[in-house]
Amino acid sequence: MVCRLGNGRKPVDPCAIVIFGASGDLTARKLIPALYHLHKEKQMPPDFRIVGFARREKTDASWRVELRQALDQFSRTKPVDDQVWQDFAQRIFYCQGDLTDASAYTRLEQSLSAFGNEPLRRNLLFYLATLPSQFGPVVEQLHAAGLLRREAETGWQRIVVEKPFGHDLESARRLNHELTRFAGEQQVFRIDHYLGKETVQNILMFRFSNSIFERLWNRESIDHFQITVSENLGVGQRGGYYEEAGALRDMVQNHLLQVLSLVAMEPPVSLDAEPIRDEKVKLLKSIRPMTSEDVSRQIVRGQYFAGAVNGEQRPGYRQEPKVKANSNVETYVALKVFVDNWRWSGIPFYLRTGKNLPLSVSEVRIQFRPTPHVLFAAQCGQKLDPNAITLRLQPNEGISLRFNGKVPGTSIEVRPVRMHFSYDAEFGAYTPEAYERLLLEAMVGDATLFIRRDEVETAWQIVDRIRASWDDKPLSNREFYSAGTWGPVAADDLLAQAGHVWREPLLVKS
Repeated sequence: MVCRLGNGRKPVDPCAIVIFGASGDLTARKLIPALYHLHKEKQMPPDFRIVGFARREKTDASWRVELRQALDQFSRTKPVDDQVWQDFAQRIFYCQGDLTDASAYTRLEQSLSAFGNEPLRRNLLFYLATLPSQFGPVVEQLHAAGLLRREAETGWQRIVVEKPFGHDLESARRLNHELTRFAGEQQVFRIDHYLGKETVQNILMFRFSNSIFERLWNRESIDHFQITVSENLGVGQRGGYYEEAGALRDMVQNHLLQVLSLVAMEPPVSLDAEPIRDEKVKLLKSIRPMTSEDVSRQIVRGQYFAGAVNGEQRPGYRQEPKVKANSNVETYVALKVFVDNWRWSGIPFYLRTGKNLPLSVSEVRIQFRPTPHVLFAAQCGQKLDPNAITLRLQPNEGISLRFNGKVPGTSIEVRPVRMHFSYDAEFGAYTPEAYERLLLEAMVGDATLFIRRDEVETAWQIVDRIRASWDDKPLSNREFYSAGTWGPVAADDLLAQAGHVWREPLLVKS
């Protein structure tokens, strides 16, 4: 029994995709490989063009050579299919110009018109792989060149922008204003590649297509949530960026709050983009505001010092390139938040993320309430493990159910056992890259997996309150952690307040 949704979905229109910042890493590592695979899988429209826009002088032919070399390195399927590449490459073009030069946009308009197919001039996807400070000037120049209209009479124009969406609420509002001066909100697609991951999308399906789980998804059955997004790498060469951002801005404001909203939101009225995004925003707005005293009790930051990750020696954060010797920037953050609505009243949500932790893992653990203190619980006490569901988002994507079972033998011995569903084992190894899904959705015009203006601003409100409470306070000894461990002692104290402990992610094999 297979139910295929989206059979009524409109086909992808012929279009031109214009990539600003086409000489950058993102284009070579992610965008072109994603578009190549969509073409290979016959997901692209029947007619399309890709135009790279950047300052460096290149010809169409030289840029195609560069992209082929990058594809050989970064393609998720190897070797690259020469026949598919040849068909794909003949649709790739290059436009040299400065982002602030009006004449360059005139040349871009002439290039698009020269394709000789009206939809390729009319249906335009502008991918801004540039600094956020350049979003406003690019949008203004596109409008001045007649390439971007708020309400096009025929065809469509859409703008795709990468995070960061500002560095605080004020800058996010300013950025949103710049983006919507010449385009409507429905034309702006804010991309968070995390939402393109297959398993993140599966959170909604897991919850709302399985009655056995959704009826347990409330304060009556669930004790608490643990959301972990860990990385086993340090900041490396990104020290300069991290000094400005820190883990709170880099990970919590987007990835962790996005996962939290999907895990905890109410059922949408339909599977259309706006009802889903409405519920996500409602959830974020239900997160209990924190005073400075609340922040000191409910938020833990940390910073790694020198240690070993999987046997490899790592320097401390303060010894990384472009990092101040006395820096108080957090490389780890753990939060305890409450959602003040009927479903989740009083239930803690624990979120954590950090650099130089033992594993690179993203998962959600739903810890159920313990059994009544009779029968087995009366005799086993704390040794009777509460039931749990773990949604493993990456790597080795899957879902695990943890419950108690009898150990075989003549004695009565109880221990936790695990039932595990693996995507790879069930469906095979094919999982499209996040950018493949997101680029396809942007061409179709489905904004479900993209972040709306009010969503961005609500998330920044939460994060700004925390940052204001820290106010350059120095880190305490309990907030430092050795590289290769699961974080500072203060993070364990955070959960111990309520009698909880962190459950460390396991290396799950498919």
